[in-house]
Amino acid sequence: MELRIKTIQVDEKLKVYDIPRRIKVAILMENVIQTYSLTKSYGPHIALDSMNLKVQQGATGLLGPNGAGKSTLIKTLLGLITATEGEGEVLGYNIRTEGEEIRKRIGYMPEYDCLDPRLSAVDQIKYSGELLGMNPSVATQRAHEVLEYVGLRDQRYREIGTFSTGMAQAAKLATSIIHDPQLLIADEPTNGLDTQSREFMLSTVTQIVQEGGRSMLMASHLMEDVEKVCSRIVMLHKGKLIAQGRIEDLKGIDQEIEVHAWGGATKLEQELNDSGLKVRRTGRVLRIIKDDEDSYSTIIGAATKTGCQIRRMHDHEPSLEDLFLVIMERLGYEVKSSEDLLVSGPTSRKVDAPEELKG
Repeated sequence: MELRIKTIQVDEKLKVYDIPRRIKVAILMENVIQTYSLTKSYGPHIALDSMNLKVQQGATGLLGPNGAGKSTLIKTLLGLITATEGEGEVLGYNIRTEGEEIRKRIGYMPEYDCLDPRLSAVDQIKYSGELLGMNPSVATQRAHEVLEYVGLRDQRYREIGTFSTGMAQAAKLATSIIHDPQLLIADEPTNGLDTQSREFMLSTVTQIVQEGGRSMLMASHLMEDVEKVCSRIVMLHKGKLIAQGRIEDLKGIDQEIEVHAWGGATKLEQELNDSGLKVRRTGRVLRIIKDDEDSYSTIIGAATKTGCQIRRMHDHEPSLEDLFLVIMERLGYEVKSSEDLLVSGPTSRKVDAPEELKG
């Protein structure tokens, strides 16, 4: 029998078809998560502000200071809380009406403690599988498999309460992947881990994405972790979507020239400022916003005029933290590092994001 498919809506990345649910997911083009003017308010407080979000297949980092709306966004996507306005889809399922179907197909690794300290690791993981509807014998088999995958094969019969922080984090990851989900949502997966455990966790989730062909939304305040695992980021601030896309593309927001100066860095900095260039300085290292190719000539001219030696000059390769700080400075926040902002929260000078940065 011929299957007739009727297109009822066409978007940039997503086509919605009037077809049976069992094959709708296969027609998702690139986005595993997409929202349309998604809004969540609690009385006068707006937690999510008209958010148009697109999370493509692969690994995406979720960034933002405390109170930015990250937790509210995750709970709304999972159907645990209802949006005030707007719509959204996760893996092709409606977040308003099909929350249960979404939760069956995603794995969620929360930041908070969610394990029963009285259970052995294998019983905890098995129980998680049974909650998802898995047959007990299948859940038991899968529990052993995923515990080996996350490095806990030799500790699977120990009680969770005797686990170290690294072992407990690995057990949380195991509970989230027992059913082989299409999408993993990990909230601070390396929280509290030492260097060795952190590297193992990052390696494991990277393997899930790259070798397992799964997608992941990873919330973290550690920029280095996000950059190691993710190729794309979503950045929130005060419930607004202020940046999303490929990390490499977003790094082009400001190109800088790095200059290592000797003998007169202060005079060189002043001369460059007087020439109309924007300078960020740390000791003898100056980073100058590259307006155009003439910026190099301006820098050399300023060094000649002030008698300052330039030991090295090259295009600066920005990190994800550099990108984050640039965007937050444009929003009017004065912070020393991304950790200061993400953990402690800044002192506001401006509330609204510039038009070019709004979602």
